Amino acid sequence: MTTLPATEELFRADAYLQTCEATVLAVSEAGIVLDRTVFYPLGGGQAGDAGELRCADGRVVPVVDTRKGKAEDGQPLPLVVHVPAADAPALQVGERVSAKIDWQRRHRLMRLHSASHVLCHLVPHLVNGCSITPEQARIDFVTNEAIDKDAITEGLAAVVAQALPVQVSSISDAELDANPALVKSMSVQPPRGSGQVRTIRIGGDGSGPLPAIDFQPCGGTHIASTQEIGAVIISKTEKKGANSRRVILSFAD
Repeated sequence: MTTLPATEELFRADAYLQTCEATVLAVSEAGIVLDRTVFYPLGGGQAGDAGELRCADGRVVPVVDTRKGKAEDGQPLPLVVHVPAADAPALQVGERVSAKIDWQRRHRLMRLHSASHVLCHLVPHLVNGCSITPEQARIDFVTNEAIDKDAITEGLAAVVAQALPVQVSSISDAELDANPALVKSMSVQPPRGSGQVRTIRIGGDGSGPLPAIDFQPCGGTHIASTQEIGAVIISKTEKKGANSRRVILSFAD
């Protein structure tokens, strides 16, 4: 896989894309690599996408997970690997397929991921671990202070009701180096080396009428407005150590 061209990650620019046409670049025990994809690979705490690859002759390959490509020595590669179901029909290099994500599942991931960024505003402590699945988001904060789940749930509802924009942009590596406090996670560091780091901003930048809720590097998929998050609650908080508090974020419905 090391000599393959990078997979074009269409979801980075538009998280609402549900399908795309693509060409199979490689097939291995790890999975299927396409030249372009709408499937998000596991990373940054967010679960990988599921869905299907449909061939022109009607064959359908269910995709049960999506991962980032790795070299034999474990180093990351700029490839997206689509993990097929165990009984899926085989694909050949060069075949054209229509890639389609499980949109309902992805949209739940987007809603919870954006909600977790709002949570970082409401609980102003560093994050030391997170997991975002279609059912819930789990975030570990570095603090010895108790977290009032009812108060945080009310805070989430208030931000959701404001219908604030969630915007994708980027900053330079140098800008990030000059503002290290933008990185709120101790366990996940933004990728560097390309010269640009993708960012997510919720609300304004502090210079206008919109409240500045959150701004941080992030490669995950997000909704376009906080209103789209819908009804979410803090379903549980727990002490995980002397200086760690876990918060479980769930859908209210």
